[in-house]
Amino acid sequence: MKNKSVLIIAEAGVNHNGDLDKALKLIDVAADSGADYVKFQTFKAESIVSRDAKKADYQIDNFENTSDTQFDMLKKLEMGEDWYPNLIKRCLEKQIHFLSTGFDSESIDFLNELNIPFYKIPSGEITNKPFLQHIAKKGKDIILSTGMANLAEVKAALKVIETEGISRDRITVLHCNTEYPTPMEDVNLLAMNQMARELGVKVGYSDHTLGLEVAIAAVALGACVIEKHFTLDRSLVGPDHAASLEPEELKAMVRGIRNIEKAISGSGTKEPSKSEQKNIAIARKSLHLTRDLFSGHILTNEDLMALRPGDGICPMDIDQVIGKEIKHNLIKGSKLQNADFE
Repeated sequence: MKNKSVLIIAEAGVNHNGDLDKALKLIDVAADSGADYVKFQTFKAESIVSRDAKKADYQIDNFENTSDTQFDMLKKLEMGEDWYPNLIKRCLEKQIHFLSTGFDSESIDFLNELNIPFYKIPSGEITNKPFLQHIAKKGKDIILSTGMANLAEVKAALKVIETEGISRDRITVLHCNTEYPTPMEDVNLLAMNQMARELGVKVGYSDHTLGLEVAIAAVALGACVIEKHFTLDRSLVGPDHAASLEPEELKAMVRGIRNIEKAISGSGTKEPSKSEQKNIAIARKSLHLTRDLFSGHILTNEDLMALRPGDGICPMDIDQVIGKEIKHNLIKGSKLQNADFE
């Protein structure tokens, strides 16, 4: 997975609410935003959760309360295998790449048959050694999300993946917080930089905060991948809608990321840019005369003031001018030239 610009993944996830038409509309929105990938979630509820596993608080708040189990919720959010040809076709038509996160080994095998370009490991599976091994054995590049994990757990997951033959330069680690939405005080964005330093991996950020500024800030800090949930309408019922961007917000985030990419792409050397060089003489000042002077006058501080434009003697050189003898008469306000005293 080699990309020169920031890879932007528009996370549709389960925000289709089990409706293929909504899933297709999500693809349209992601493509219109300029994102590189639109990503869904592939799973069989029976393979990832027990029938009595309780929902997280955010799932209870944002999903119907007829059942308090994850199983019943997830069963309604599965994508049928017959969806995929339609989703992939729409992605091709809209010129956006298709991607889906597999949450169980069967789903990974299914996605492998679809020839997805790389695998995204969700945060909840970072301690699932058999799952990590199964993905790594597919031989593709990997994005590893690290919500809820500490550095030791991230290191352990990387070791499992590397042992199965995926070198560290083929793994991108995403900083993440698995709370929907993530409180700003819990973002801990600098942990992304710690992982880059200490693990020697490419890093990115999977964002669950409200708004788009944290994702853009992550790019300024060096993220090479950004993942962000989006929805057709934040008021829809479902576990992830409330912490997702609406279409115009997603578009604004992508635009902001691309602008930040440009802003940090310079040489890193402090020097005038090409666009501002023409303004140097206009904005800066040069030495001008405060009064009429006559030939033979010795220049003093009182004779000089700094005025625009800056195409004469720089005021920083005033000490080299003081004490010079004027060669000819000069009028008040005129710009001092070297020829006036040399």
